[in-house]
Amino acid sequence: MGMDDFFSDGEEHARVSMDEPLASRMRPRTLGEYAGQGHLLGPGNLLRRAIEADRITSLILFGPPGTGKTTLAHVIAGATKARFEKLSAVESNVGDIRRVVAQAKSRREAGLRTILFVDEIHRFNKAQQDVLLPEVESGVVRLIGATTQNPFFSINPALVSRSQLFELRPLSEEELTELMRRAIADAERGLGGRGIVLEEEAEAFLARTSDGDARKCLNALEIAALTTPAGPDGAVRVGLEAAMDSIQKKAVVYDGTGDGHYDTISAFIKSIRGGDPDAAIYWLAKMLHVGEEVRFITRRLVICASEDIGLADSNALVVAQSAAQAVEFIGLPEAQLILAHATLYLATAPKSNSATVAIGEAAREVREGRTLAVPDHLRDAH
Repeated sequence: MGMDDFFSDGEEHARVSMDEPLASRMRPRTLGEYAGQGHLLGPGNLLRRAIEADRITSLILFGPPGTGKTTLAHVIAGATKARFEKLSAVESNVGDIRRVVAQAKSRREAGLRTILFVDEIHRFNKAQQDVLLPEVESGVVRLIGATTQNPFFSINPALVSRSQLFELRPLSEEELTELMRRAIADAERGLGGRGIVLEEEAEAFLARTSDGDARKCLNALEIAALTTPAGPDGAVRVGLEAAMDSIQKKAVVYDGTGDGHYDTISAFIKSIRGGDPDAAIYWLAKMLHVGEEVRFITRRLVICASEDIGLADSNALVVAQSAAQAVEFIGLPEAQLILAHATLYLATAPKSNSATVAIGEAAREVREGRTLAVPDHLRDAH
């Protein structure tokens, strides 16, 4: 008799499950356990009503990591009478999609529905999306796609137009705190029974620095709890220092070509334009932290110097252009000092958009007005 024969199927499943990360073990199984997204899943809201009535149509869930997109798909899987199929856009190919579609057609003939969940759907290439599109349109499968990207930019517009879009938001500190307390108390799937005491400062730190990411928060809690020795009384007291060590350097959510890229540079320039040096330097620090291209930042500083400051302080253009040249031969990390210098100068400088208005009005006159000949006294003497 092998060692595995000593375990029943349920016991084996429980043993294997405890090897999973805490965030995976604590994944909500019902809407009642689901945390956050009250704007979508609050009583009476459309998505909640659709799940409870088992009337899910094709939908796309998008939002930052750790906000519950895959978890919500699992909740729907537990609530629906339809067959629930799952594909990963990273691992699946056209053959996998055709196989799922063929099975869905067979079920449909028997009066059964199929829901297809596609994780990271933005990674589907055109061929994969083209195979799936007619089946979604005809209702052979009902699609649930999950993505961290803006679906209007990253997903076939035809798929987007045939789906309802739901944006999931980062969890609040209060919601993350509740998740941690639930995990510490849960002896079946969580950390219950280990005598873990999460000190108030540590709890607040993890909730604040997880940036609304439930996965990051729970996994950091687990690392802190499992690496902290028990005290003389048998209690494992997780303090602030252990919490700080467990989360280490924050992985700031930032897509270098998507919303995070454009939203952050927009906030940066608007803060300079609004004369808020504290906000401007914060957005600069975020861009440097995630490795934003330095030339992209300096180009925007040079533009801002004329567009927003202009004749109110013409030296701003000199400072911005000097910074652009200086960072080229200084390089990071020292170049951040030059960027900070230029950012603070532009943020605190007086503002005038006279140059922007002047060239705009002149260009409009050239396009729409009467074409003027050069007066005699302005012509070349030759």
